[in-house]
Amino acid sequence: MARTALADVTPLRTSPHFRRLWFGQSVSSVGQQMTALAISVQVYALTGSPFATGLVGLCSLVPLVVFGLYGGAIADTMDRRKLGLFGATGLAVLSAGLAAQAFLGVRQVGVLYAVVALQAVCFALNAPARASMVPRLVPAEQLPAANALSTVSMNLGLTVGPMLGGLMIGVWSYQAAYLFDAVAFSASLYAMWRLPSMRPEGDPAGSARRARASVLDGLRFLRDRPNLRMSFMADLAAMVFGMPRALFPALALVLYHGDAGTVGLLAAAPAVGALLGALFSGWVGRVHRHGLAVICAVLAWGLSIAGFGLARQLWLGLILLAMAGAADTVSMIFRNTIMQAAAPDDMRGRLQGVFVVVVAGGPRLGDFESGSVAQLTSPTFSAVSGGLACVAAMLILTARHPAFARYDSRNPTA
Repeated sequence: MARTALADVTPLRTSPHFRRLWFGQSVSSVGQQMTALAISVQVYALTGSPFATGLVGLCSLVPLVVFGLYGGAIADTMDRRKLGLFGATGLAVLSAGLAAQAFLGVRQVGVLYAVVALQAVCFALNAPARASMVPRLVPAEQLPAANALSTVSMNLGLTVGPMLGGLMIGVWSYQAAYLFDAVAFSASLYAMWRLPSMRPEGDPAGSARRARASVLDGLRFLRDRPNLRMSFMADLAAMVFGMPRALFPALALVLYHGDAGTVGLLAAAPAVGALLGALFSGWVGRVHRHGLAVICAVLAWGLSIAGFGLARQLWLGLILLAMAGAADTVSMIFRNTIMQAAAPDDMRGRLQGVFVVVVAGGPRLGDFESGSVAQLTSPTFSAVSGGLACVAAMLILTARHPAFARYDSRNPTA
């Protein structure tokens, strides 16, 4: 029963390259989240301004959107291993630079903003290359398990990173968190270094046709592929309408009569649920109707968020947020698998670039939507209406594109 319920680790057992890549990403993800926390704390310590701290997110959003698309196009024109090495090296150097400025006592918030923007550029180049390698490292039937393991890696970073970062900052200050991140990237660099060459299939020499690959090619390809397009639209429906993150401070104070610790619990609950959902994902490999699984997961997310808005007990609100996080994990696993299986290899980089933009931009648009509705009405109404709007949007999308519910992994079609 444990083997069937827990995450399937077959890709880790059978593919040494995937195993090294997964381990390197897990370690570096913890370091990245430690650095993200340290930067926010340092900016607030320098400025005392919540607005200045909030600008950290804006400094990363624009480069992520622009270079996420561009990085995906680059990943379809060159050796993805080299591009991944370049991005990981840049991130390691920037973390070392953050440690240096902390040791030297540089009290310039502009330096931190600049580093955050450059980190986003390197991540946007690294992420599409790394993700588009996975279908070349494991067999097609192991893709759901590989994506579930990647989700475990990501959520380990989201849960362990901030906790470990907060401990290090409290005991040794920012320098320790930055140094850990710089050293942690050695695991990712080693994994990338050991990979074989990863040129796009069918073009080992890198022809002029490949060199002309562009962002617009990827968007035009996506326009004519309804199943792939629906996988992105489903995530946008969940994140734009059902993301309650901006409501946590107000709900913690008004609804649960709590404090900053309550805000922290609300923020951590979805990540904990996502991690549990990934750890107990052994069943995903037995599901073939991936489109239907995405639809059900998004509906579960929306209903959980609406229920969270109605909950009056903190423990119930935390459980519902954890359920939403688990549903989001299921959606991500199957959306990633659809994209990797249904797209040709020479388009995977650009589609991963679009994926980076959707994952980065959707929650931030959701913050704006939920905050605006809360300002006009109330935080409770915003959470409930957002969850229900997510459900309605997903049902409308499904009615307009019924073929997505029939998508079968045994015959993947874009």
